[in-house]
Amino acid sequence: MASATVHNRFHFDLPSPEAIAGDGWAGFAAMLVALPSAVAYGVAVYSIFGPQFVAQGAIAGVIGAAVLGLIAPAIGGAPRLVSAPCAPAAAMMAALATQLSLKTPGAVLEPPQILLLLTMVALLAGLLQLVYGLAGGGQLIKYIPFPVISGYLSAVGVIIIQGQIPQLLGLAKGMNLWIGIASPHLWQWPNLVIGGATIVAVIVAPKLTRALPAPIFGMAAGMATFFVLTLSLPEYFQNSRERLVVGAVTGGFSIVRSIAVNRWSAMGNLNLSDFAPLVVQSLTLSILLSIDTLKTCVVVDTLTHSRHNSNRELMGQGVANSISAMLGGIPGGGTTGATLVNVNSGARTKWSGFIEGFFVLSAFLFFGRAIGQMPIAALAGILIVVAARMVDRNSLDLLRHKSTVLDFLVIVAVIGVAIRFDLIAAAGVGLALSILLFIREQIRGTVIRRKLHGDQVSSKQHRLPAEKDVLRANGTLITVCQLQGSLFFGTTDQLLQELDSDLKQSRYIIFDMTRVQSVDFTAAHMLEQIETTLRDRSGQLIFASLPASLPTGQDLQKYFRQLHLGAKTPLAMPFNSLDEALEWTEDRVLEDLHFKNNDDDQPLELAETDLLKGLEPDTISILQNCSIIRTYEAGERIFRTGDSGDELFLIRKGAVRISLQLTDGRHYNVTTFARGDFFGDMAFLDRGNRSADATAIIPTELFEISRRHFDEIARDRPVMATRVFEVLAGALAVRLRYADVELRAIQDA
Repeated sequence: MASATVHNRFHFDLPSPEAIAGDGWAGFAAMLVALPSAVAYGVAVYSIFGPQFVAQGAIAGVIGAAVLGLIAPAIGGAPRLVSAPCAPAAAMMAALATQLSLKTPGAVLEPPQILLLLTMVALLAGLLQLVYGLAGGGQLIKYIPFPVISGYLSAVGVIIIQGQIPQLLGLAKGMNLWIGIASPHLWQWPNLVIGGATIVAVIVAPKLTRALPAPIFGMAAGMATFFVLTLSLPEYFQNSRERLVVGAVTGGFSIVRSIAVNRWSAMGNLNLSDFAPLVVQSLTLSILLSIDTLKTCVVVDTLTHSRHNSNRELMGQGVANSISAMLGGIPGGGTTGATLVNVNSGARTKWSGFIEGFFVLSAFLFFGRAIGQMPIAALAGILIVVAARMVDRNSLDLLRHKSTVLDFLVIVAVIGVAIRFDLIAAAGVGLALSILLFIREQIRGTVIRRKLHGDQVSSKQHRLPAEKDVLRANGTLITVCQLQGSLFFGTTDQLLQELDSDLKQSRYIIFDMTRVQSVDFTAAHMLEQIETTLRDRSGQLIFASLPASLPTGQDLQKYFRQLHLGAKTPLAMPFNSLDEALEWTEDRVLEDLHFKNNDDDQPLELAETDLLKGLEPDTISILQNCSIIRTYEAGERIFRTGDSGDELFLIRKGAVRISLQLTDGRHYNVTTFARGDFFGDMAFLDRGNRSADATAIIPTELFEISRRHFDEIARDRPVMATRVFEVLAGALAVRLRYADVELRAIQDA
């Protein structure tokens, strides 16, 4: 069984013949988008170490694109998704490289050591993604608040733009960005012309044609501009060519092996203390890559009406990023641009992503020289456009509404911290703000789902009209609150405020705990305060449907017992259901008002039942002759659903529960009739089969009046029969009116 599960999880089905052509062309088109971007991201990271590392950066980008393209689709769970180095990864790796390069004097690391540390960060991030997938974390990552994600991705875009402006302007390495921008005489205008032509081409391309991906259109424009300028200014480009292009890129597996060996050979020059700070960076990178990938998966699902497997996709991304890191590649994830080209070009299966990786690998092996001739300014132009599109300009709309201003401030805060400090600090701020946003949402919503008083809701214990009138007149003595969500320090004050008037007028407060998700100590202390307030007024706090455990795993009953809340004492009463709590509370109110009968054990005479009370003595006498007294023990069934019968029952003593049989074998308790009430009226009127079950709760005595016997007497005494039907109709009308009032109150609450 276990082997079958593994096989199903990682099985890579071959596409149908008709899908091969679509996947092939789509994979090739996606490669045209992913490859230039991957080269640009690699250059963005490695150029920090100097021009001599630019070519290595291009190779690292291509390795990352090839490995991610080949491995992620084979394991992942998102067909048509294209995986390659992405902007968030490049921004974070570049920022980390800069941070490691600027260590305190005397502790400066050499580029090979820094590159090894970057590799370790990427490797650990990939392993963390694999753990997320195995642990089912794909669903949890989706719950990070959108303002935090928006702010983080916008910050990534701003950081990339900051890092590429020096390449676009041709500024000297190490020059302050703002000084360079403010000093036009330091700009290298050929770089600016090449980069500007690339930017314009990338922006204009979608308006001219959809056949050629915009990055390829932009790269072609940049290289064409570079070629024209080379012919126009041969001396300048002859002296500066190495600085203006990526440089010699040698394709082949030997170069990959050489990079991996050289990278890991620097391990001996590092201390354990150098690795310890990288854990936080790896955690942040893993979450960022996972968010970026799953966001793209959601876009694909929307376009293709499909559904991805987020956990399986994280596993695929984790394995791919881990292998890419060991081979010296740039980490990445599911990229939106290349994926959209893949989908729009006719991709049908995950083979399209695999084919994209194959084409990247082929380009690396056979066209490495062409990759090396890419102008750095053109790559910078492509990245600037990509990064500018990552900045969420729609977030400005949040300023239009007062309720969303805080969301906008969250976005600005994350961007500001990322620019002023780094992405790690921004991740910490984002996490803290996520907590604040959660607390804000909890506080904004009410923890009281529904609040009713005793004159608006009643138990299923069917009360006589006189009892109902008393309970309605004194309805404010009972308050029923259905609580929901989390009861914690952020919502306790809100709950106390909403119950302020009820605590002053109600003697009994019932908390229905069915929908409560969690309770902290502050909330428990608040409940204790409510209990004390009610006790001072000779009242009681009552819990209904108190769950044994909450979704968080918290044992609420045990927790309340430890705090002396909910124990069956005069202080707080727990009940299994709201109906039981209401019934008990109604009985207490009737007793407090001295309305509750103390002689309930005494059998009633027929004339004393509520239905027939007030009828003429001769009518009572006639009904007495056609009635039979039936006796039932506690738990004995009076009739079942579907039974034939036309008898009307009047309760002389005891109580009867009416319940419905459900399809799964369970029963739903409809109501309870007590001494003096009646039931069975539906079959008595229409002579149909019984529609519910009737069971004696306690030892019960009933007056049974058969419709057949009643009709025999009615033929000779039609006036008497009319009078009986009149009082029966009136009693049923009263029941319906009470039901209408309660339903309206529930809907309005």
